[in-house]
Amino acid sequence: METETLLGIFVGIGLSAACGFRVFVPLLAINIASLNGYLQLAPGFEWIGSSHATLAFGTATLVEILAYYIPWLDHLLDLIASPAAIVAGTILTASMIVELSPLLKWTLAIIAGGGAASIIQGTTVALRTKSLALTGGLGNPMVSTIEAMGAVVTSLLAILVPILCLLLLLVMSVWVFLKAGRFFFGRAKIK
Repeated sequence: METETLLGIFVGIGLSAACGFRVFVPLLAINIASLNGYLQLAPGFEWIGSSHATLAFGTATLVEILAYYIPWLDHLLDLIASPAAIVAGTILTASMIVELSPLLKWTLAIIAGGGAASIIQGTTVALRTKSLALTGGLGNPMVSTIEAMGAVVTSLLAILVPILCLLLLLVMSVWVFLKAGRFFFGRAKIK
């Protein structure tokens, strides 16, 4: 497998993970990177790099980020954002894979891209639920801010240094799974 193809897969998975924090931030990031000639999109995905998509993704990003600051609306958005993050993650990974057969491309996109988005999205939903239980929703704006920053930072890392992004996501995933295992199986309480 060529280095460019592998890097494209890494960028796609990193952007997909960012969809788990906020669905539209990574779409806007890849749009801007594509418009500026920094990323090459796979054939059939050029629409992501259009000026019309900039307007759509920019508006959707702003609405999504602001809506998560409304306590009751953030939980409603989680119901919509969970499947949307998986779809967006799959599309983003597929859009970055240029030189693979369609079967391999979509298999990777669904498993790696959709999987990365679903892991991060599941973690953020659990964090928001815990915040609601502990603070009655008063802590959710802080959680929303952290999630938005996570989406921006993860998107930038995925585009600029994809290998570092994947390593950080792997470390974070292992940490979350260890914490979840301890919580669910009673070895230790989450602090």
